[in-house]
Amino acid sequence: MFHFPNLKWTALQAESIGVPLLTEETEGVKEEELGDLERALANAKSRFGLEGIYTGALASVYQKTRVEKVCGRLSLECISPLWGADPEVHLRRLVAEGFAVIVVSVSALGLDQTWLGRKLDGLSIDELIALGRKFRFHVGLEGGEGETFVLDAPFFSKRIEILSSEKHWKGDSGYLEITNAALVSKATKEGAALSRGQGQRSSAALP
Repeated sequence: MFHFPNLKWTALQAESIGVPLLTEETEGVKEEELGDLERALANAKSRFGLEGIYTGALASVYQKTRVEKVCGRLSLECISPLWGADPEVHLRRLVAEGFAVIVVSVSALGLDQTWLGRKLDGLSIDELIALGRKFRFHVGLEGGEGETFVLDAPFFSKRIEILSSEKHWKGDSGYLEITNAALVSKATKEGAALSRGQGQRSSAALP
């Protein structure tokens, strides 16, 4: 239910946005993980006066209803502004509004390891849509078909630059591990595209 790859680098995202970061460990056991989420939200409510949360859910009733139940028990408002949005429109809007997003994991038929580290742009979105139609997966990767990582956004004070990374692949799924990254000024020239393979290593199997 939760995002897995490169969680430690969310610290850079939080720093760039200028918000506190609170983490909670979970084993990711189905249903039991909701208790971990509830504990984290209760902590945030106590420490920071949290009144509600936003989710990025597009179509997953499974995720949306479970988060809403947790929020209900804590008297928190749960807002899902993207619910029901067309995934193609959503992805193109992200690019148009200045978000820099890369794919960091894939686990769906039709998505191979060349997608790891690939930046979402007009071309990649076109290909993703075509593959989604052919292999019948959610273009917004809502069903766990893939995960993404945000390197820059309009509300970031600095962008995240990946200095090194490593691909892990086993069978028909894998992920990109960011091994080193830093916040840099948005005024500096962006480094070479990650999808070109610079600063990357490949691993044949998951650790």
